[in-house]
Amino acid sequence: MKYEELLESVSGLATPINALHLQIARQQKPVVEHLIATGSRDITTIEQTLDRLLDVACHDAGLTLFRRLCRHYWTINPEATASYVQAYREMWGDDGTGTVTDSVTEDMR
Repeated sequence: MKYEELLESVSGLATPINALHLQIARQQKPVVEHLIATGSRDITTIEQTLDRLLDVACHDAGLTLFRRLCRHYWTINPEATASYVQAYREMWGDDGTGTVTDSVTEDMR
């Protein structure tokens, strides 16, 4: 298989995965908004939602929701929130600017 054929094959797989990630992020938006609006302290639901969002945080829509819910969760359990931020860094990398950590903790300063 030539490099160009391999690249086309991988690109063909990436498009539906990308669409699925965006669909999941859209589905999670009302969940995140509800958790924040109601001031939910339901750790199980918050962590399940963060787990889903972590999977789609490679997209701006997923990352924005992830950050918002992390900010909310920080007031409930900072240690667990820090572990989610670390999981994000391990899964998606960190450019060294600390933008995820800063966006979660900026309101706590």
